[in-house]
Amino acid sequence: MPSSRLERVEESATIKIANAANKMKSEGIDIISFSLGEPDFNTPDHICKAAADAMYRGETHYAPSTGIPELREAIANKLQTENKLEVTSDDVLVTPGAKQAIFEIMMSVLDDNDEAILSDPSWVSYSPCIKLAGANPVWAPTDPENGFMPYGIEELITNKTKLIVVNSPCNPTGGVFDKEKLKTIADLAIDHDLLVLSDEIYEKIIYEKKHISMGSLDGMHERTITVNGFSKAYAMTGWRLGYVTAIPEIMKGFKKIHSHSVSSATTFAQFGGVAALEGPQEPVNDMIKEFKARRDLLIDGLNSIGIKCKRPDGAFYAFADVSEFGNGDIVAEKLLQEAHVAVTPGSAFGVSGKDFVRISYATSQERIKQALQRIEETLL
Repeated sequence: MPSSRLERVEESATIKIANAANKMKSEGIDIISFSLGEPDFNTPDHICKAAADAMYRGETHYAPSTGIPELREAIANKLQTENKLEVTSDDVLVTPGAKQAIFEIMMSVLDDNDEAILSDPSWVSYSPCIKLAGANPVWAPTDPENGFMPYGIEELITNKTKLIVVNSPCNPTGGVFDKEKLKTIADLAIDHDLLVLSDEIYEKIIYEKKHISMGSLDGMHERTITVNGFSKAYAMTGWRLGYVTAIPEIMKGFKKIHSHSVSSATTFAQFGGVAALEGPQEPVNDMIKEFKARRDLLIDGLNSIGIKCKRPDGAFYAFADVSEFGNGDIVAEKLLQEAHVAVTPGSAFGVSGKDFVRISYATSQERIKQALQRIEETLL
């Protein structure tokens, strides 16, 4: 029988939709998948070569639990120069994916019945990780007309509140937090002695705006836990390579959980991470340029059909209002079964997402055009 904590957690809706789409594909049906948050680009060659070279020279044994020194140093340099964070390599923990880092954070800083504040909508795995730690998610409303920015957070803070989660750019909305919004949250964290988890996994996939790290703001160094990784910016989802940084007093908890669970990230994959950070960045820039073109194609197409959708500022997701055609669950099912287009119902990301679907435009412009035609034929 499952534990009581597991009873509080549902399976990942994004994985569920992807599995349903894959089953239909296996039956010979041409499915256009907009469900998973995975770049459709190959990992750049110089990264693959660095990992392969490491493997063949014998880097196939256990790595230090916190990560190989070369990668931790490269991450620290990146965080110092790009994110303006006060970090040394000793403050970095390399994890098998950013999701593992987030799980370790929740298990480390949250006690039973603590509360963690999430934006509604938020990425599907924040809430389950909070619940698995025995704590409770508290949902802050967001404004779809203003980039899905959260508001009213101060009214949600109680004596049980321990953590505020910030994800910028955001999954599922593509919203990007500007300095004013980050400072508002920072002031609340300082005034109420709270921690902030800043998930910055999409930081490089940003268009008209600029990424700002929460930990770089005045007074936030000691209370910000910054999570990032290689999966999105470098098309390295299958490599399972992420990292987290915080002050030593907070980090020691992550390291304890890490050492007793996953032990370490894959050794030779970490050498690929070094190459990603220290090697040429043109593949990243080219990918972002293509994502922007896809974004514009998709958003213009959706709005022409009558599906209301604001232009997202980052990531590779459109959070589209389908209320003219039914709620998000109904529309997602209809599109899968009749249009053979897989999208994720917005309800997977929070109560406020019930009239939305998330569309991941990590697929070619040609397939986006085909999908828009199918969607129009199905809904109109």
